[in-house]
Amino acid sequence: MMRKRLLAAAAVSSLALTACGGGGGGDTGVKGATSAAPTSAAAEAKGDGTLTIGTLLPQTGSLAFLGPPEFAGVDAAVKEINDAGGVLGKPVAKIDTDSGDTTTNIASQSVDKLLAQKADAIIGAASSSVSESVIDKITGAGVVQFSPANTSDKFTTIKDNGLYFRTAPPDKLQGRVLGDLIVADGNDTIGILAMQDSYGSGLADQVTKTAQDAGASVVQRVDYDPKAADFSADVAKIKAANPKAVVLIGFEETAKVVAELVKQGLTADKVKWYMVDGNMSNSNYLKMPKGTLAGVKGTIPGAAAPTDFRKKLLAVNPKLTSYTYAAESYDATILIALAAEAAKDDSGRSIAAKLPEVSEGGEKCKTFKSCDELLKTGKDIDYDGVSGPVEFNAAGDPSVATIGVYQYGENNEYDATKALEYRTGKIAG
Repeated sequence: MMRKRLLAAAAVSSLALTACGGGGGGDTGVKGATSAAPTSAAAEAKGDGTLTIGTLLPQTGSLAFLGPPEFAGVDAAVKEINDAGGVLGKPVAKIDTDSGDTTTNIASQSVDKLLAQKADAIIGAASSSVSESVIDKITGAGVVQFSPANTSDKFTTIKDNGLYFRTAPPDKLQGRVLGDLIVADGNDTIGILAMQDSYGSGLADQVTKTAQDAGASVVQRVDYDPKAADFSADVAKIKAANPKAVVLIGFEETAKVVAELVKQGLTADKVKWYMVDGNMSNSNYLKMPKGTLAGVKGTIPGAAAPTDFRKKLLAVNPKLTSYTYAAESYDATILIALAAEAAKDDSGRSIAAKLPEVSEGGEKCKTFKSCDELLKTGKDIDYDGVSGPVEFNAAGDPSVATIGVYQYGENNEYDATKALEYRTGKIAG
């Protein structure tokens, strides 16, 4: 696998953040004040001795294409954990459920099922809006919610009882990389088509700010209803503004938006298109004429999956065509297991209290087995994951992040093994 690190781009130097919560008022400190689990965790009810991990990941809905790699990441991790002797001397139990999307009540029903079956930690959801709809139910029950894919900036300050974590970085980072990339490619006028929800609007805001700070102009922005049957009027507004680049921020409905762009003459060979993790799919555009997406670039949080890790995933699911958020799902599972081992307890609050501790500051280790062996000898550990260092800041966000940039070929697929990678500086909570 050929992997290049971009060293001289303006994007790299602009990524270090001094704060995630905004100015001195508002919600600043709300998340930080609660993200470390309560100091009375030891006094909380203990777990039942079996670590039970539930998954709340998309089997249906607008992000269903992200489900297979995420499930594969969890499954690969659980296999390794159990092959190494499990957690607290017992095999990890796993319960899979569907998160659906915000057009259904599937996620809430799935959470009810997982809580009834005494899940200690729930991995998911993939959609930020879905996670936002169930976070109170999960964390209110004393259960850890750990998303491998939520990128909405809202979660940095959301009230979570100290029980919400994520391995995916906030959208402000992806938005900065994408905005800088667009300008570096020579585009000084930009149109944005973004789905209207916390993910789409937040990411569009950051792309706009970054591009404008770099001297470009967002000449038209359209926040659209992703459930709309027709996007002709939305695309017509972009066309009228005559931008050099068009940013597409959405989920599976992006295929309809792309078809309308082509219909109105805004093809990718005339106007540069840019995509994001929510629509960077290797299945959504295969029925389109070859070359429709040729040259289109997009960003996905996380490093490209290493060869050895891809082999692990393919052993679990040979049909995988992309690896988006697989590493983040794998790392979330390993970290939950290590936190339970460090706490010598499988309850949600005990796990949450130990997650920051096992992710930084101790002796470096890269597998569950090697980390667990260190824990059993009384050592403090620092798990470095497949997705990156995974050190949590006070908000439960990763304090260091990598954003990959991928490019589509003539077959309307992008090579998931090749990316330019932008590594951020240390991010405070």
